[in-house]
Amino acid sequence: MSTAPTTVATDHPIPITVASLPGITPRLLHTDRRVEDLADYRRSGGYQPLENPDRLLGEVDESGLRGRGGAGFPLGIKLRSVREHGLRAGEAVVVANGEEGEPASVKDRWLMRHRPHLVLDGLRLAAAVVSARRGHVYVSDTASAAAIEAALGDAAEILGDLELSVLVVEAGYVSGEETAAIRAINGGPAKPSDKPPRPFEQGVAGMPTLVSNVETLAHIPHIARHGAAAFRSRGTTSSPGTFLATVTGAGKAPVLYEIPHGLPFADLLAMHGVASDDVRGVLMGGYFGGLLSRDVLTGTLDPDSIRSLGGGLGCGAISLLTDECPVAVAASVMRYFDRENAGQCGSCFNGTAAMAAVLDALRDGIAGADDLARLERWSVVLRGRGACATLDAATNVAATVLSRFPDAVADHRSGRCTTCAEAPYRTLRPFAVEIGARL
Repeated sequence: MSTAPTTVATDHPIPITVASLPGITPRLLHTDRRVEDLADYRRSGGYQPLENPDRLLGEVDESGLRGRGGAGFPLGIKLRSVREHGLRAGEAVVVANGEEGEPASVKDRWLMRHRPHLVLDGLRLAAAVVSARRGHVYVSDTASAAAIEAALGDAAEILGDLELSVLVVEAGYVSGEETAAIRAINGGPAKPSDKPPRPFEQGVAGMPTLVSNVETLAHIPHIARHGAAAFRSRGTTSSPGTFLATVTGAGKAPVLYEIPHGLPFADLLAMHGVASDDVRGVLMGGYFGGLLSRDVLTGTLDPDSIRSLGGGLGCGAISLLTDECPVAVAASVMRYFDRENAGQCGSCFNGTAAMAAVLDALRDGIAGADDLARLERWSVVLRGRGACATLDAATNVAATVLSRFPDAVADHRSGRCTTCAEAPYRTLRPFAVEIGARL
């Protein structure tokens, strides 16, 4: 396969690059930093009238588009559920979730800052499908909020009777959880609530509510214009389309790529300029997905392949471990979960603190066999115990560092970890892509 990409014209709303010999390669997205204005977006075919919402729902179903926020739930099923409940309730609400809780991800901020009309167009189409007259864009990044507000003003005539507003909340790992978004829009704290009811049953103002990640919404205009077959022309049979991947680590600046599902992981490394021999492991799918060993080098970038390796593609954040010790990275991530949990569930509040203490001790070479036995047990019994997924994320990190990196764990038990001998990896937010970065 040629490594020299050739840029080609495309109607896809997030432009891609196609390799000269066969297949699709990643496209670097952060090279174009300007904001797409209304005129540019309309020239590219945006904001086209929707004559048949039922037909669009069928196309979304057929496209196989799954949520890009992390859970990967089929969008067509979600739209249909909200519409059916909305018809019974007499009203539905739509929410574009741009509160990017994963510190190692920047995709949602990039879309809102650079392509706000694409996000609003997707939200407009989703609202038409579920017969919603009200909607919200839910964010924590003030630059994204400003871009969306400006786009709302420019597109007011196009949006017509659809009432859209922007809500800015304080950033936090749990703030982007869908029930936290509902709770904040309803005037409460941006913290998860118990389920049921789920948002599609009872959400904003008690109405059935669609909460969809902004990247997911950004794919709808393409499906509306070109149909399901065009969307499925990229990606794999079970995971069609493309996704946005934030790649960090390996001593390089963060980069955002658009990647077709099914791309070999080794091809991404080659495009990113990282030798596979230098990769010790990967923090895959954001903090939630936990750690993968060098086995990831044999995989492809799609949910099925990453799941078969014991991880998850999640929000598409890919953090490469080269010089970092996986035990020290796991300890830093776990301590982050300890700080960021909502403090509402005893199992999460106490469980993340206990697991963080053991991983800190392991990193510092003072953990005993009993400590590791407890950590392994907690990684199993605490799963599914919290109101949101934070505790599951923490158990993923504990389980994967123990199972994927036994040699690193043994080195820390014996005090032989040369990586951590001089200065152990310690950071408050591992591989975080900070607001204000060149992306």
